[in-house]
Amino acid sequence: MQKLKFERILNLPEDHSFILFGPRGVGKSTLLTEQFKLNQCLWINLLGAAEEERYSRHPDTLMAEVQAMPEDHHHIVIDEVQKIPKLLDIVHQLIESTDKIFVLSGSSARKLKKNASNLLAGRAFVFNLSTLTFEELGNFFDLHTALCFGMLPKIYQLKTDIQRSQYLKSYALTYLKEEVWAEQFVRELNPFRYFLEVAAQCNGKIINFSKIARDVGVDHKTVENYYSILEDTLLGFFIPAYDGSFRKQINKAPKFYLFDTGVVRALSRMTSVPVREKTSYYGELFEQFIICEIRKYLQYYKDEYRMTYLCTKNDKEIDLIIQRPAKETVLIEIKSSNDVQPEQLKALRSLKDEIPNSVAICLSRDPHKKVYEDITVWPWQQGIVYFFKDF
Repeated sequence: MQKLKFERILNLPEDHSFILFGPRGVGKSTLLTEQFKLNQCLWINLLGAAEEERYSRHPDTLMAEVQAMPEDHHHIVIDEVQKIPKLLDIVHQLIESTDKIFVLSGSSARKLKKNASNLLAGRAFVFNLSTLTFEELGNFFDLHTALCFGMLPKIYQLKTDIQRSQYLKSYALTYLKEEVWAEQFVRELNPFRYFLEVAAQCNGKIINFSKIARDVGVDHKTVENYYSILEDTLLGFFIPAYDGSFRKQINKAPKFYLFDTGVVRALSRMTSVPVREKTSYYGELFEQFIICEIRKYLQYYKDEYRMTYLCTKNDKEIDLIIQRPAKETVLIEIKSSNDVQPEQLKALRSLKDEIPNSVAICLSRDPHKKVYEDITVWPWQQGIVYFFKDF
């Protein structure tokens, strides 16, 4: 089977050390291999058991190997550096004492937080790689496939929906075994496994930690810790409630989104459930997909922008608010309809006047841009590129 190649829109520097974070399977190693030639680098892959054991036993081996590198070889690539956080101390020393450039990747920030603090103080840039964007997929992009099976690169190498479903189930198991259990982030795996299913079912909804704790059979603090594991292992992200000036009472609890629609369906055991247009399930998946796409563009182009949401006590809601420094705040309604009508935008219109210096838009499957008074309905691809891509 010929492997498809996708040109990623994330630009990585070749003249400065950096850490590339990203969930498992998003293509970190592929991207680094394409940019940094193996025969011109010291390449260390800590996913290999032998490599991991060698550097775990003798971290100073890295110092000796770097000292022995040819003068015209400048890059040291360490894949999955979170496996051995102690190496960061040595990397720190080598950045200070040599002209070598370190390229580090990791699928978990949890074990690196303490160790990486000194290294990241201006010595190494930080980048995030996510799943493929619709632009990166180009002609291979298909919305129905994206909603059903997500945007992990491997999905688009597979030929059948059965294979895609099997891959996503395997992905979820690999995450449990290698990111959570092997790293001893939880004492008992079964409650966490059940929590993952509940978290997937609550995906995109306002988080009620106490209710989830009751459902899972653990205490409130354990659920908070579980969510921090998802966040630190890059499986998901919080969207906080809007905290700007607002006269009406609003919900202050955050929402939580898993990073990919396919992973949501796998963890919630829904990969065999049909995804049909004009159903609430389709709408939920479309909203998840759009929010994840926007987040990728913000990570790559506009990392100073902030994502929030707003929900009043009487359940009027703005799906997504993008706060942009020195620019209008973007209020976003997400509709899976391919023919949005004015009555579908009543809540957005009523809340817009409460938020000063804002612009209101709707991202939908509408094939043509439309304007209803002070709200612009965008075809979702055009809207994302217009507001969030750097040209």
